[in-house]
Amino acid sequence: MNKLKLRLQLEQYFLEDIGDRDLTSELIFGDGQTGKVVFIAKENGIFCGEEIIREGYAVLHSSVDIDLKVQDGEKIEKGQILAEAYGPAAILLKGERVILNLLQRMSGIATKTNEAVRILNSSHTKICDTRKTTPGLRMLEKYAVRYGGGFNHRYGLYDAVMIKDNHISFAGSIAKAVEAARSKIGHMVKIEVETETKEQVMEAVEAGADVIMFDNRKPEEIKEWISLVPEKTLTEASGGITLENLASYRDTGVDFISLGFLTHSVKALDISVEVTVE
Repeated sequence: MNKLKLRLQLEQYFLEDIGDRDLTSELIFGDGQTGKVVFIAKENGIFCGEEIIREGYAVLHSSVDIDLKVQDGEKIEKGQILAEAYGPAAILLKGERVILNLLQRMSGIATKTNEAVRILNSSHTKICDTRKTTPGLRMLEKYAVRYGGGFNHRYGLYDAVMIKDNHISFAGSIAKAVEAARSKIGHMVKIEVETETKEQVMEAVEAGADVIMFDNRKPEEIKEWISLVPEKTLTEASGGITLENLASYRDTGVDFISLGFLTHSVKALDISVEVTVE
């Protein structure tokens, strides 16, 4: 994770929550009042967010000491202590909500990703995310996917060419869209084409796409169409895939399955904070 970017983002998150000051904590606690906050898992899952605790409190105050009990990607159980932070009571409380919100969301994503990987149970096909992330949280959410055992799709519109149905409609055909993109990009950039019919798959192959996505296709269709794709060309399945039907895609032969629900509608993992005043 890019620590400079993380710090800048944390500063923005704290600014949104704290504003000019934490009125309640600053009025109640003096500068010399110290204490401890303990982060505790309230349900089983996969932990993610150790840098959120470290960098979060470091942004607020240099004298907060952190004792992490777990690492990113580690399985955690209900009742387990995840981390302890020691320092000025006002600072500990000031940072609590932002840090806890991020911890819960990232751990929820890591947990859901890990569940998807286990359900798919494939040594070949990889689970990956999409761009359906929360604005402002993409770096953190994609980080959580990796520590849940998944892989990252493109980070944004800038790092890969992905020709979707609307691009094809405007360009006139898959061949024209691929040709236009290929003529203007460097050799390090891959081109992915979204397909919905067997004819589109064949057109994408003929056009020289690097990755072919089977969009909203049933496993039986993918098994049939994938035989049309050269071995050197990567394949991806996306759309209409849930935890309930994920296992049925295990033997399709696709290289990747991208799942938007890993980030766009995931349930936060339940984590609480207990406070001790010293």
